[in-house]
Amino acid sequence: MRAIYAAKGFFTGGGNTFLLVKTLHELGLMKHLSENIKLGKPYLGCSAGSNIGGLNMKTTNDMPIVYPGSFECMGLVPFNLNPHYLDPNPELKHNGETRETRIMEFLTQNDIKVIGLREGNWIRISANKITTEGSENTRIFEPGKAPYECPPGSSLL
Repeated sequence: MRAIYAAKGFFTGGGNTFLLVKTLHELGLMKHLSENIKLGKPYLGCSAGSNIGGLNMKTTNDMPIVYPGSFECMGLVPFNLNPHYLDPNPELKHNGETRETRIMEFLTQNDIKVIGLREGNWIRISANKITTEGSENTRIFEPGKAPYECPPGSSLL
């Protein structure tokens, strides 16, 4: 715990989001990490590390290899994230659900905006401004609306 308060910033990489969230909650670190970041310490997360910046981890792409005591995450942004977002590819002979289908299913049971981050995109929080950045458009999913695209530099609030 002392290390979190002494740190000047944080980086959380990828891996399995279920395991990451379970471990952070079991060690009592999720709350302390969130508090330090909200006080102004820089945070960079990729893949599972970006998932934990959202409200909860329910839009992860990971398999549930363990069961966390809570799906709640840091709430650094007022929405959920779906890193590695992939668009449906009609040329593939895939009969399962697409990421878009799964996110739309999530929205039938949850009133939370979801940001689909394609490879090379990220969320930037600067002061009270949250924008999408990167080389690709970002896919936005909101309850009761058709999914839509935002170009880099768009505000997410």
